[in-house]
Amino acid sequence: MAPRISDPLSKSLLITAISLWLFGSVLASTASYYSLPEVNSLISNTSYLLFYPCAVIALPRLINSSRKSTVLEIFDASIVGLGLGVLGTTFALKPVLPHFGGKLGDALFALTFPVCDLILISITIATIASHGWSKRSLVVFAGVLAFTCTDFFFLWQHLNGNYSFGSIVDDGWLLGLLLLAESTWHPGKDEESTASVNPIFIALSVFLSATLLALIAIKPGYFPTFILFPAVSTLMLAFIRMTIALKQARNIGHERILARTDELTGLPNRRRLISEIESFVGKDGSLLLLDLDGFKPVNDLYGHTTGDKVLQQVSRRFARALPSGALLARLGGDEFGVLIEGAYEHSMDIALALRATLSYPFDIDSQQINIDVSIGVAENTGSPDLLRRADDAMYRAKREGLGVCRL
Repeated sequence: MAPRISDPLSKSLLITAISLWLFGSVLASTASYYSLPEVNSLISNTSYLLFYPCAVIALPRLINSSRKSTVLEIFDASIVGLGLGVLGTTFALKPVLPHFGGKLGDALFALTFPVCDLILISITIATIASHGWSKRSLVVFAGVLAFTCTDFFFLWQHLNGNYSFGSIVDDGWLLGLLLLAESTWHPGKDEESTASVNPIFIALSVFLSATLLALIAIKPGYFPTFILFPAVSTLMLAFIRMTIALKQARNIGHERILARTDELTGLPNRRRLISEIESFVGKDGSLLLLDLDGFKPVNDLYGHTTGDKVLQQVSRRFARALPSGALLARLGGDEFGVLIEGAYEHSMDIALALRATLSYPFDIDSQQINIDVSIGVAENTGSPDLLRRADDAMYRAKREGLGVCRL
């Protein structure tokens, strides 16, 4: 039976993270047995430290197995994780700082690991809260929790001088690694989750980080300086996240406009007109459907390029004849629609004015082109068949040569 994981990146990063921790453990064990130089301690601690960036990327992807996380989801989880990590670090580790003496490097690493654990478990919780629980996420959480508890237990023993190599603390780290590896054999969440990190947690994380930075500036030395990095990182990620969100919102708005705009004429398209008709219920007004007469021979005789130019000029003539507030749309081919608010009788005058705009020829590439238009007018009575009635009126006008017909 193979591991149930389809994301090669999360699999590779998890293997790398576990390998880095095991390498550091082997090196630390060797140095402890044979009293090797301090450089080995630095290498092993660095290897331990490199475990965290790999795990921070791998675990959210591992939990969210049903689909790839979006950029904003990754930023949201990171912001919440760093923000809550800053809070936990400030109040959980501040009391132990006075007990550290000796070499700065040892104290730095001893404090860095719990800080990274708090950030990692916060990101894990944020990701699970966003995508829901599953067997895999439960095992991942258990592994990260075991790791975090073990590091804090090690820190407590280290401060009291009770730690000895090969004690139960080492078993806690091994248990955490085994649980993380075991999680890949469990299924993730079956259905795709569309939930996201609660914006309240994001705002709270940013607020806490900014507040702590302000307090550090106002009262230097009261808070540990090592919280500066995660606090500043939280604010930087929040700024980047806001920039990406604004860019995506702008792109979505542009795409939405394009989806409701006719590419050739720049007018609203059928989708936009139908959407406006749906919100037109209860208003006084009319719908006009216009179908050009004699346009097909223009395409056949002069080609589609000339036909497109005719449509563009027709659109401009129609637009100039309409009152402000009227919606002119191209429905496709040589068919147009106009939605007008106001008295029904007024719409007949507008229909005649629209037809009059085509009473003189178009000058296209030195060719004089004449076309006409048949217009159907339907009064808005509040019934859902407004489009059908306007269509019936337009075809009657075309069939009977009326020019303008109203129903």
